[in-house]
Amino acid sequence: MIRRKWPSFRSWRMIGGFLIFLSILIFAHLDLYQGLTQSGSLAPNIWNDTLDRILAEQAGPQRAIGGGLTGAFFFMILYYLFGYYGALLFTSLLALAGIMFLTGFTLKKGVVWIRSLATQIQSHFAQGFMRFGRFLKGRMIFSVQKRDESSTEEGSSSEKPVIVDFAQRIHSERDKLGTEDRAPSEEGKIIQGSLPLWEETKGEIKREKEVEEEKKEGEEDLQEREFRSYDLPPYTLLDKPKRLPSRETRDIANNIQKLEQTLKSFGVQARITNVHRGPAVTRYELQPDIGVKVSRIVNLTDDIALALAAKDIRMEAPIPGKAAIGIEVPNEHVSLVTLREVLESAPFHESSSRLTIALGRDISGEPIVGDLAKMPHLLVAGATGSGKSVCINSIISSILFKARPDEVKFIMVDPKMVELSIYNGVPHLLTPVVTDPKKASFALRKVVQEMERRYELFAHAGAKDLERYNQMGGHPLLPFIVVIVDELADLMMVSPADVEDSITRLAQKARAAGIHLILATQRPSVDVITGVIKANIPSRIAFGVSSQVDSRTILDMAGAEKLLGKGDMLYLPVGSAKVTRIQGCFVSDREVEALVEFIKKQGEPHYAEELVTGEGEETTESSMEDDLYEKAVQLVIESQTASVSLLQRRFRVGYARAARLIDMMEANGIVGPYEGSKPREVLVSKRDESQIS
Repeated sequence: MIRRKWPSFRSWRMIGGFLIFLSILIFAHLDLYQGLTQSGSLAPNIWNDTLDRILAEQAGPQRAIGGGLTGAFFFMILYYLFGYYGALLFTSLLALAGIMFLTGFTLKKGVVWIRSLATQIQSHFAQGFMRFGRFLKGRMIFSVQKRDESSTEEGSSSEKPVIVDFAQRIHSERDKLGTEDRAPSEEGKIIQGSLPLWEETKGEIKREKEVEEEKKEGEEDLQEREFRSYDLPPYTLLDKPKRLPSRETRDIANNIQKLEQTLKSFGVQARITNVHRGPAVTRYELQPDIGVKVSRIVNLTDDIALALAAKDIRMEAPIPGKAAIGIEVPNEHVSLVTLREVLESAPFHESSSRLTIALGRDISGEPIVGDLAKMPHLLVAGATGSGKSVCINSIISSILFKARPDEVKFIMVDPKMVELSIYNGVPHLLTPVVTDPKKASFALRKVVQEMERRYELFAHAGAKDLERYNQMGGHPLLPFIVVIVDELADLMMVSPADVEDSITRLAQKARAAGIHLILATQRPSVDVITGVIKANIPSRIAFGVSSQVDSRTILDMAGAEKLLGKGDMLYLPVGSAKVTRIQGCFVSDREVEALVEFIKKQGEPHYAEELVTGEGEETTESSMEDDLYEKAVQLVIESQTASVSLLQRRFRVGYARAARLIDMMEANGIVGPYEGSKPREVLVSKRDESQIS
């Protein structure tokens, strides 16, 4: 009823259910006739006794008949061939095989699960010992300080803050891995020595998926068969993270003392409970006493920055989920977070989504990853040089490390012509990297048409989204489509109405169709990030901006103007009321080139012809359809002036239609290109009017 077709009775799950049912019947007879195994000729006793019990049940009280005639028949055969214990062993194996067929669970998965459980137990013990060691170290440092300082007030709290350094977390993660790097062999396959547990699991999932695809005969098209032997890129293409030097906590202890003394000098009673040192900033968790208003502490931001001699500080009042106020102070040296260490983290490998993206590490050192399928669209904005382009490269690289070309497709728009052109030739592309803003607007409209086509397929098949449609079978599998626009401001300058309409429609409806948007801009103003666009893109990333107005344009809240740059970002995921401060992961151009070169060797891109079609063809067709085009051309030639407002006044049409008429004239060589505040040049004189008509 759900899939509108008869179920398949020859599937592995049906066979597994039949084997489990048969083993239950045999087990019932094993239990019932255990006392008869001493008999020398047991075969007739089993059958006859079962018949007697069935007949006696009709005449008298109910009696146990085991597995019935079916159970007696198979038990008699097994007992005659293998004996009692052999029949017991064979039936147990039969039940185990039925469970494996029914659930898809394999013995290798069981071994992997046991290993993961052992690794988790080991990591919990290791973290416990590390916490205890940090606690003892902190107590020793503060006891030495207390001995040196004779002027300690009586009312000061005896509890000392716990200092957590993110470098210790990274060291523990690397020690817990204790693995060798995976590297491609001469044949291009991945050789796995002592691989991390999640890499073995990923290879197992990949092989199982290939087996499942082989069962779906007639569903794969040419591209799917071509990329069936595709190997995911190894992490050896990326640079190893450098060992972080151990840092002393004496500077942090001095800052704690300065903070408490500064607040006390202004009459604010509060104490530091925890300190988290992150890659770029250190957060001091301040717990005010009862009766102290949060606004009093927030108003002392400049005074605290003066006392700590810091560049700028940011306050988070209160910290989500904690009864404390966060004071974020920039570190003297910013630690580099590499893409490889985030990709090798457990959260990235535990995510089964092909659209998992690596973002970086938060203040506590925890790896932060996101699922683009749940976002479902992402807005990235920040000033020039703040790390926006590196973030886009990290997102693209994360998906390339996770998905095959037949699972995820890209449409990249790069008006700057230098940022995303490195990905040309990757088999994941649906079209070459678009650098012309007009062609980009055309490509966005084609993506809208693809979205509508997919919804028609879903309606015909009775599916709600892309995942269910691909699970139903009987048709070629549809990949996810990720549309990346590296500079939205250029597109909004050329054709704002068309671009905004396409982005709005995609943001509203494209999630279920498997189409996701990533919009990036270095000019976060209201004419670029309009209210309609921002309302339909809930997930946002803000890098350093110049003013609080720009921060509110991106995040609807202040804070981005106090970021440090070089990958320091504020991440606002969908459904969250508070932002998360993250140090973005870094990937160099050399690493991206190595990744692209590895992927290019495994296949060539198959471009969609309808997306590569030029803008001029569509303009010519639309010019024939617009009945005002000839009149508009005549008006422009007679007046020797071409402007959108002129066409709006004379023909009483809207801005979109008038601008489209001007674009048609430009495509046909009647008027010149857009020159900013200057009027367009009319290229055709009155003498040539007869030739135009």
